[in-house]
Amino acid sequence: MQIVYETMYILRPDLGEEPVNLAIAKYQSILSDNGAHDIEIQHRGRRRLAQDIGKHREGIYVQMNYKCNGSQVAPMERAMRLSEEVIRYLTIKQEVREPKPEPVEAEA
Repeated sequence: MQIVYETMYILRPDLGEEPVNLAIAKYQSILSDNGAHDIEIQHRGRRRLAQDIGKHREGIYVQMNYKCNGSQVAPMERAMRLSEEVIRYLTIKQEVREPKPEPVEAEA
């Protein structure tokens, strides 16, 4: 069964454009190598954090939406946890509601 997931992660603000692109490609390839598909990446750019994380006041936000059976999330999160470049991440399972068919009105 395929479920839609969303992962938002924050990279260190002192990273340049090249390391940011490499990090995005790394996490995208971890997902796709493990069988996730329909991966959408949204690079949201540098933003001020609501609260300081460690010594960081800003971060580079990246959002990924993808479909998988759930087993692909753990290897990606493990890589993020061990990474020096990711300061925070969060993965949620999205509820995708199937549209209900409209009742057919009987003609009189």
